[in-house]
Amino acid sequence: MALADIRKAIANRLTEPVAWLLARTSITPTTLTLIGFLIAVGAAVLIGSGLLLAAGVAVLVAGFFDILDGALARYTKRTSRFGAILDSTLDRLSEAAVLLGILVLYTREGSAIPILLVGAVLISSMLVSYIRARAEAAGVECAVGLFTRAERVAVLALGLLLNQLVIALSVVAVFSFITAGQRLFYVWRQTRVK
Repeated sequence: MALADIRKAIANRLTEPVAWLLARTSITPTTLTLIGFLIAVGAAVLIGSGLLLAAGVAVLVAGFFDILDGALARYTKRTSRFGAILDSTLDRLSEAAVLLGILVLYTREGSAIPILLVGAVLISSMLVSYIRARAEAAGVECAVGLFTRAERVAVLALGLLLNQLVIALSVVAVFSFITAGQRLFYVWRQTRVK
């Protein structure tokens, strides 16, 4: 079983009961997407204010909404191309907002190394997402990689909950660059002339 299949199985196990309940309401997948984004923005404000424990919980809740919106869309057969693009766009903005909150926190402290780590995480995480989007636009399915958005969210949330953000940022930066390399190599193998 591939890593992407394991991720999908875990996400389905977490979201199916909630999607089943939400399908009986008037809540739409887009509503969940927007709620998740707003929670991520709230997490960024909490981080910038130094309330790391509360921010960690908010990041986890926002991450849950991130997988729940897609589950509800599939369950209710309300998937759409625009919904997928909106979801991906707000995922990137959510991640950037959380990183901006961390940047505000460390800028106030005047800590150079954590500020550089935030920059590295921003670049590497966006690169991972960009390579997948670009590959799929070229017709290559690219759900490979060790460290996708789910892992980045989990590690950042853990770093916030344990007040170990520098370690979390370091892990995310290193493994995101590795994942970008994995994806580039995979796309190269899929597109090379045989």
